[in-house]
Amino acid sequence: MGAVAATTDASFDTDVIKSDTPVVVDFWAPWCGPCRMIAPALDAISAEMGDKVKIVKVNVDENPKIASNYGIMSIPTLMIFKGGQMVDRKTGAAPQAALKQWISGHA
Repeated sequence: MGAVAATTDASFDTDVIKSDTPVVVDFWAPWCGPCRMIAPALDAISAEMGDKVKIVKVNVDENPKIASNYGIMSIPTLMIFKGGQMVDRKTGAAPQAALKQWISGHA
């Protein structure tokens, strides 16, 4: 465990909504500079926290349905899901320590 995985419109329900562990969803796109900036931080947090939390990425260009369902207007937008429900969201890049603290508060 501990690797950031991709999820899609097709697999979102299984990967996120039906997950037994809290899931951080990173809505991003390859052309988004701040998205690329936080990617290594999310990888490190995922490796550090292991099975306590799952981190998945949604490419908003390839998966417009999920982005639209959750009203994603700017990226990166991070959401935390627990028990199939979105419990928190954060928009914009943040330093790794701040991201970890935010995620740990829900794990």
